[in-house]
Amino acid sequence: MSHPDPYGNTESRGWDRPAAPALPWPDTDLEPGPWRPGPAAHTHPAGPDTYARPGAGADAYAGPETYTAPDTHAGPYPTTSRHHDGPGRYDGPPAGDRGRPGGPEHDGPWGEPARDDEYPTAQIAPVRDEPTEQIPAVRDEPASEPPAGRRGPGRRRASAERPPTTVPKASRAGRNLPAAIGVGVALGAAVVVPLFFFMPAFLAVLAAAVGIGIWEMARAVRRSGAHPPLAPLVAGGVITVGLAWYAGPDALCLGLLVTVLGTMIWRLGDGPGNYQRDLTAATLIAVYVPFLAGFAAMLAAAPGDGALRVLVTLAAVVLSDTGGYAAGVRFGKHPMAPTISPKKSWEGFAGSVTAAAAGSAALLWVLFDVAPWWGALFGMAISVSAVLGDLAESMIKRDLGVKDMSNLLPGHGGLMDRLDSILFAVPVAYLLLAVFVPVVS
Repeated sequence: MSHPDPYGNTESRGWDRPAAPALPWPDTDLEPGPWRPGPAAHTHPAGPDTYARPGAGADAYAGPETYTAPDTHAGPYPTTSRHHDGPGRYDGPPAGDRGRPGGPEHDGPWGEPARDDEYPTAQIAPVRDEPTEQIPAVRDEPASEPPAGRRGPGRRRASAERPPTTVPKASRAGRNLPAAIGVGVALGAAVVVPLFFFMPAFLAVLAAAVGIGIWEMARAVRRSGAHPPLAPLVAGGVITVGLAWYAGPDALCLGLLVTVLGTMIWRLGDGPGNYQRDLTAATLIAVYVPFLAGFAAMLAAAPGDGALRVLVTLAAVVLSDTGGYAAGVRFGKHPMAPTISPKKSWEGFAGSVTAAAAGSAALLWVLFDVAPWWGALFGMAISVSAVLGDLAESMIKRDLGVKDMSNLLPGHGGLMDRLDSILFAVPVAYLLLAVFVPVVS
């Protein structure tokens, strides 16, 4: 007898269920065929099953099919028959199977023994309720890395019409080396050619370099909130270089004083706001660029051998930079000033001093007939001052938060990025050459 419906319906829950809809796709495992009793009975605790047995003719079912637990009823079909005409009632195998040769033990259409591979659904294990405690807990797994061969985001796929994107590799020095060499050669030619063929043109080149350097410095310090007046600084810088060229050290100091006083007076027109900060930045620029560049003008203005004095000074600076670059790239392991210039190493500094000392010893001995050890001392002093000048400008750029003073020169940055070593080297060269090679009036 069927169990009563707990919701008030006294009829069996299995009689009013609609038949299962037909599958919308073909399934080879569910093709219609002759009915066969399964190897084991299945139990459906929820009630009678309403799935109709596939088949046709006399063997077709007219009523629902119920799966019940195996019973012990005696007869030719003790455990394998599944046909029931109603709930709780057993009538034996269907009429079509009773007259079939072989009985239930022969389920084939002609009485052949049934094979399991013909009915794969008979091997499916019954569904059981597993306790949830045995289910492993879900854990947050870390996101896996993408495969090595998969392209990352932002990269376009190459094809026959679209070649792959190529990114130029930077050198270990962090700049475009071919462009840096080309620009360096051009700058050297712009200095050396007028130096030996028309000296007033060298003065014009020096004045132009000072003006550009002041513009780059004034532009860079604006990131800190200071706004030094540009016009008095450029005009005073050019006057300072000209005075040093024509009148020597006393005129150089006078030019610096005039530049600072002119900047103070010019700045009064903008009001008292940030006056001290602007004036401090203007004084730094006036000392750093035109005052130090005035020593280069005094070197070139030396009677008789002024061009050679400038030449040996520039050669020592170039040898220092080249030796430091070569040694730093090849052997650099110990940072010299990691918080100021991380790419400078003590190995590179040793290369700078060695190259400058060797080259200056040969140049001063050939050009000025100075003993090689004095020439080596000159080269070492120039190398140390050039490295200090480079570190000083790097410290200013770090404080201002800029990588280069400008992008005027490809591969170099700004002009001040090339003048930083020279501006610290020319005062030392002027002093040492005045001792080693006295000026003949």
